[in-house]
Amino acid sequence: MSFIRTLLAIVLSSVVYVAPGFAQPEVYGLMDKPKFTVNELSYLDNQYMRSQRNLIEDIVRRSLGSSFTGDPSFDVPVLQRLLSEGKVLPHQRQELQAMGIILGDLLAEKLGMEWVIYEDDLGRSRALQLNGTDNFLFPVTMISRRVEAGNTTPVQAIYDKAVTTIEPLIPPKPFE
Repeated sequence: MSFIRTLLAIVLSSVVYVAPGFAQPEVYGLMDKPKFTVNELSYLDNQYMRSQRNLIEDIVRRSLGSSFTGDPSFDVPVLQRLLSEGKVLPHQRQELQAMGIILGDLLAEKLGMEWVIYEDDLGRSRALQLNGTDNFLFPVTMISRRVEAGNTTPVQAIYDKAVTTIEPLIPPKPFE
């Protein structure tokens, strides 16, 4: 009888020991991490982004009599006006993504992030990377995806959410 109890105890302890690994493989490293590569912007990427900035700047000048300043407290409302006043419409993907580049420039300045090329199984994207970490924002499509889907989230809310998502991940500067 004690042999059966010992055997039963061994079998039960084996099940308890092995089960967590099968229940949550990502916790125990049994699932692959997403694979991606990060590269610097190419000359063509920089040229494209510059032309996008010029496109949206031209629209702002012609339709609003204004220009971007690099100050989020001024530029985010200008981006919102483009949408609210119908100067950029949901079917204008290129203009919406140009607005995303302006939004990204503001976020990069505020958060100390850098424009990079992010490539994974889904494709190639222009993204903001936080200090060489695995923390990214994809501002080019932050506005366009929402507007194209009929989502009316204010640009300020999009900006604020990006800031509150990344700020806690910024390492403190020495002696702060």
